[in-house]
Order: sequence, then structure tokens, then C-alpha cells
Amino acid sequence: MSELDATQAALAAEHAAVYGYGVVGGRIGDDRGREVSEAYTAHRARRDTLHRTVRDMGGTPVASAAAYALPFDVADEEGAVRLAGELETRLAAAYADLVGAGGEETRREAAAALAEAAVRAARWQGAPVPFPGLPEYAADGSR
Repeated sequence: MSELDATQAALAAEHAAVYGYGVVGGRIGDDRGREVSEAYTAHRARRDTLHRTVRDMGGTPVASAAAYALPFDVADEEGAVRLAGELETRLAAAYADLVGAGGEETRREAAAALAEAAVRAARWQGAPVPFPGLPEYAADGSR
């Protein structure tokens, strides 16, 4: 995967996360509302940065969809928490790909984004995942 393709994939994942956190925010309780707001703001900022990066690389940034199919029904707070964890896990995978495809500066920024996504995923899921962003290792922590 080229650096541009990986950047576009991360941008697409951020678009989906921004949409998804809108759903999460509508179903989450007041006790975690601030956490949703902070994540939403952080993902909008990363999305905007990736948009500029794609343009700086000479590409046309992938546009957000009008709506996204959710991976499961989100009818209540439990579903919202589960969705937030899933969004962060998917973002970690996109950023892991970008770490592998990017140059030095891109790798540094993508690794920071991967770490943030992994921390958020652990908060939402209640436990960390071994090797976040690398599903081939996440099941049991070994190869």
C-alpha cells in the first residue's frame, strides 16, 4: 500500500469515526458525554489534518459518505459503548497500515494516532487489546 493510499484509508476511517461518534453521542449517558465530546473533537481534528495531508501529497481527499452502515444495531447505551470501542479499533488498524506505509514523519504521527485510538478503545471496551491495529496478533498475543 502506498503512503497516499494508506493516508486516504485513515482519512476514510476518521470520516466514519466522526459519523459514528454522532451516533454514540445520541445514545450515551451523561456520565460519559464528555468522553464522547472529546473523542469527537479529536477525530474531527485528525480528519482535517489528514484531509490537508492528502492534498499536500497531490491527491484528492476521499469524501465522507452521507451516512455509514453501522456494524450492529445501536439502540441503547450499551450498544453505544460497544460502537465507540469498535470505531477506535478500526481506526487503530487504519493507523497501523499508515505506520507501515509512511515515511519517518508520517510514521511518527500515525503511531501517535494509533496509540490514542488504542487507549480510547481500551477505555470503551474495559480492557486493552494486545498489538492494537494488528488483528492477526490480537486474538492471543502471539503469532
